[in-house]
Amino acid sequence: MAEQAIAGRTRELLARHGLVLKKSLGQHFLTDPHILNKMIDAAELGSDAGVLEIGPGVGALTERLAEEAGSVAAVELDARLVPVLKELFLSSPHVHIIHGDAMKLDLGQVIHTCLGDTSRRSVVANLPYYATSPILMRLLEERLPLDRIVVMIQKEVAQRLMARPGTKDYGALTVAARYYAETEWVTRVPGHVFIPRPQVDSAVIRFHIRKQPAVEVADERLFFRVVRAAFGQRRKTLLNALAANLSEGKRKKEVNEWILEAGIDPKRRGETLTLEEFAGLADVLDRKARDLIRMAGK
Repeated sequence: MAEQAIAGRTRELLARHGLVLKKSLGQHFLTDPHILNKMIDAAELGSDAGVLEIGPGVGALTERLAEEAGSVAAVELDARLVPVLKELFLSSPHVHIIHGDAMKLDLGQVIHTCLGDTSRRSVVANLPYYATSPILMRLLEERLPLDRIVVMIQKEVAQRLMARPGTKDYGALTVAARYYAETEWVTRVPGHVFIPRPQVDSAVIRFHIRKQPAVEVADERLFFRVVRAAFGQRRKTLLNALAANLSEGKRKKEVNEWILEAGIDPKRRGETLTLEEFAGLADVLDRKARDLIRMAGK
């Protein structure tokens, strides 16, 4: 279907159902078939593949997913769009339309119920800008039974996900995403291929979910606490950032010694640390905490 045809179909559906798009839900509907095809290709679908789509809107991407995948579960927050989607896919029993909030639903149960007969599972979605990071982190942190995630997101967020240590875009989101997955840039998406047109450009990113995290850490929660503390105040040195946000009353001298023990210069900034360096630092802190517990028990 050509771009003009998809745009016309989108406008017709909205008009026929008397729908006005809500800015609060970040509703921008894609009309470019070339971008849709790139998303489909990146997802590497087939009859044995199940797809979870978040935010199907009026179903342009859902239609392509339905053509290529064995099962599709489309989760839509806007109750006004649910009957539109159910009408569109009335004759497609392998497409399941679910009304709900992707941040609140039991996504594991959705996958089990709707995609349980498939051997490969992916998320393919045009995520709303306002909830991109929370949704991504939920998909990764909950260790859902997924092989890959292909999402269209705001270009600035995509740049953060792809950033290298020492650059301005590198941050806690970058580290967290790489801990759980390998990230890959698919394509840039200009604003003019959406209805309505957003004020920013987008990009499609693919995540290959790791079977095991990229680095082994003794305490995963502590690892992420260290990452968040290091990026909490980017202008501060690693020493000052950890002393202020993570030391829990310990003297700066002790924190300095811990960082040195991890083989890291305390004067460096958190944004320069690699994933492996964060893991090493977190494990040093974990050992120190265990030593203190043992000493207190004597």
